[in-house]
Amino acid sequence: MKTLRIISRYLIGLTFIFSGFVKGQDPLGTSFRIEDYFIAYGMDWAIPASLFLSVLLCAAEFGLGWALIWNALPRVTTYLVTAMMTFFTIVTLYDAIYNPVPDCGCFGDAIKLTNIETFLKNVVLMVFVGILLYTRRLEKPSWSLPKQFLIAVIGVLLMSGTSLYAFQRLPLIDFMDWKVGKNMYPATDIPAKYFVTYKNNSTGETKEYESHAYPYNDSVWLSQWTFVSTRIDDPSAALRHQLQLIDMSGGDVTDSYLKGSQYQLIAIVWDEETLNSKSMERLVKMGQELANHNCIIAVASPVIPEQAIAYNEKHGNLFDMLSADDIVLKTMVRANPGVILMHQGIVVDKWNLKGLPDAEELLKRWPGLDTSIQTE
Repeated sequence: MKTLRIISRYLIGLTFIFSGFVKGQDPLGTSFRIEDYFIAYGMDWAIPASLFLSVLLCAAEFGLGWALIWNALPRVTTYLVTAMMTFFTIVTLYDAIYNPVPDCGCFGDAIKLTNIETFLKNVVLMVFVGILLYTRRLEKPSWSLPKQFLIAVIGVLLMSGTSLYAFQRLPLIDFMDWKVGKNMYPATDIPAKYFVTYKNNSTGETKEYESHAYPYNDSVWLSQWTFVSTRIDDPSAALRHQLQLIDMSGGDVTDSYLKGSQYQLIAIVWDEETLNSKSMERLVKMGQELANHNCIIAVASPVIPEQAIAYNEKHGNLFDMLSADDIVLKTMVRANPGVILMHQGIVVDKWNLKGLPDAEELLKRWPGLDTSIQTE
């Protein structure tokens, strides 16, 4: 039984450490999911606390797993793990039945699970939690009580510090589609197929044909069948991004920005309230320094803030003002404001605006930004 407890302790401990880390190193992403739950349960009033709860929850989860691995405060840790797992198993059971939130994000964006898969995963883990609870008196800690407290505190502080660092900068590991080095316009050798569906006028039977293969030259057949719908099977569709950039005149300029031969430095602002004067001053300075170089600077926001337009006009319209869906913008850069550097469809780099290098460093790292050097 003691061996079974050790196995359960390491299994639950490592699961908690992994889950706490992948969510905690992306505190904004975790806060978005907490917001989804608040909205689903009619608790909109609690949304302002979502980021704080994100850091707190991940630090607690990581800290409990850390304490289990080190066998620190075994009884207290076992009770807390049991309480946490019981709560989340009940929540995920409700999710599996009613689906109020499509993605619970139990492992952040690192591993995607359906609500049913998440619930079943929790049921399996509860078996090992039950073993921990049942055998809580069998294993004695190897450390003195003060050292056990210190070990537990170190785990909580490690994850809290990681979350705060990621909030001030960017996640340590980017699990989103817009990761650095990703080509947002990948080529595929498999062509798209087009299908048409027809319905028999007499029997109601429906048949689907490839667009070039149905008997369009058969007049008798055409008199017996009625067109219903078309369908496109495009293997590359799943590889494409969902971003749509709209300029001030209402035109879709997505491809011209992302695929252009010039570098595009796009400031992402999905919450206009954080676009304060200091943020705009930093962007204006960058725009002025790169004005005569091979770089386009744009500001993308769900609704283009009037203060941003005023700043832009005041400084000679340095930026291209664009609008885009806020959910997509949140997947591009986990910072508000954040900055993404694109070139010919590839994500070259990205930053929290606070960590954006100055123009001199940008030019040094990417000589193609300098029009005096022919690199393309």
